[in-house]
Amino acid sequence: MAAEQATAPGPTRPVTGTIEDRPDGGGPGVRVEVPLRWGDMDAYGHVNNVRVASILEEARILAFGVPAGTGRPGAPAPMSLLDGVPDSVQVLISEHRIRYRRPLEYRTVPATVWVWVAAAKGASIEVAYSVRDGVDGAECVTAGTTMVFVDAATGRPVRLSEDQRETLTRLGRD
Repeated sequence: MAAEQATAPGPTRPVTGTIEDRPDGGGPGVRVEVPLRWGDMDAYGHVNNVRVASILEEARILAFGVPAGTGRPGAPAPMSLLDGVPDSVQVLISEHRIRYRRPLEYRTVPATVWVWVAAAKGASIEVAYSVRDGVDGAECVTAGTTMVFVDAATGRPVRLSEDQRETLTRLGRD
């Protein structure tokens, strides 16, 4: 049994997270577990504020998948950001907003992170996060990331179709 659990998952089984109702009652989100590392901790025993941005990145990749052309395929993510988007389009970060609600203490238990698309605009999306203590479930961090769809060859924004905006925001609805 232990050897079976250590085996890498098959390519058709999503293991990076599950779509569940968020604890704030705001609708569904992708729930992922992000391990905390000893090096994430500052001198006060809290996860360092710079490391929180890394936790958001890990949660985003676990929830939405590895961007095309950046690695080898693995387990599929619960929700893809790039369905229907040509391979020539990149999704780039244009802004992060992070609010620290209480210290995220270092633990050997992963932080629980809910991730969802809060809004889809012309050529961008707003990704929202709720980072919670893996033991008591208390919300420690709320955050948002603006991601822009860009043509890789020209560097110009690529407008999302109405269908793409609908698909991307379906998860964040109440």
